[in-house]
Amino acid sequence: MVVLSEQVSAVTTRQQETGLWGANYLAYTPSEKEGTLEVGTVAQYRRLLQLGVPTTTRPFRLADRLLYRTLSRDDDLLLYGEFADPSEDEPATAETYRNLIRDGVCAALAEAGREDDPRLRGAAHKVVSSVSAFLRSPMSEDPFIKRGGGWQLHPEATPPSWWSLAMISSMPSLQRERGGFLDRLGQYLAQPTPDKSYMIPIGSRTMKPLHVLLGDPIEMDPKGLVKDVPLALHYIELLAGMGQLASSASATTVFVRLLEDVDADGVWHPKNLRSQPKAGTPVTYHCWPLSPDDGGMTSRQADITFRLAKIAKRLGWHLEYS
Repeated sequence: MVVLSEQVSAVTTRQQETGLWGANYLAYTPSEKEGTLEVGTVAQYRRLLQLGVPTTTRPFRLADRLLYRTLSRDDDLLLYGEFADPSEDEPATAETYRNLIRDGVCAALAEAGREDDPRLRGAAHKVVSSVSAFLRSPMSEDPFIKRGGGWQLHPEATPPSWWSLAMISSMPSLQRERGGFLDRLGQYLAQPTPDKSYMIPIGSRTMKPLHVLLGDPIEMDPKGLVKDVPLALHYIELLAGMGQLASSASATTVFVRLLEDVDADGVWHPKNLRSQPKAGTPVTYHCWPLSPDDGGMTSRQADITFRLAKIAKRLGWHLEYS
């Protein structure tokens, strides 16, 4: 059973009785500098979903109680996770941190199929309205400010994030209600990402912009090959879920190239595959890899074969399995 697999146990055994993982919400990876010792709750919750664990099981029941509380006005410090100390030190930043957590939580709950829950729907509309205001503003064309010899994201900028895309992609009813916004979002994401190193200021502190999207995240090497296959596949899947794949030339190109290596049985089978493609960013921790590379060809093919099939289904393609 999937719920008894080693991969699932590696996640479930790390959950605390509070429902949290790693005493934090948003960490993609452990970071001593950021004060996070383990991967956070949103990423671990989403990984269990990807591994096929039923949402009726104990890990989700424990987490859901806490996650829904983050969407409320409850100011219990537990609901600030890794941001509890900075929120206490600088009370003016508390709402910014809380909204950041809500962004990630909305993605997790939406992917868990909670779309019809009014608490999620209300929070999701707030996330979309915030991103929409950014896309309509002049700030979307130049969201940076110079500070202390480096670049920072403007404190009032609310660009899309990997979490907000995941949330929108998993909420069809929200998409129907915000059709004009989806088109603007697709156009924005089709633009090249600014070639600029920057940080996100929150009060007197800064954080890395790992979750932020300021344009097309797909990078190609000089030969025209995608640098980070797992990230590209994750992005393509999100665009497909939003009905915006056609708006991205790079995503469409990568998808078509990967499909060219799919054999008659629907298995991704490129020439000279010596290892499983490696992720270049922890953003894809929750979904890559789902099948550990045991050195065999099947394990190297499994994840991409699975992702391509998921994307095809989200595009409405009819798949036949032998």
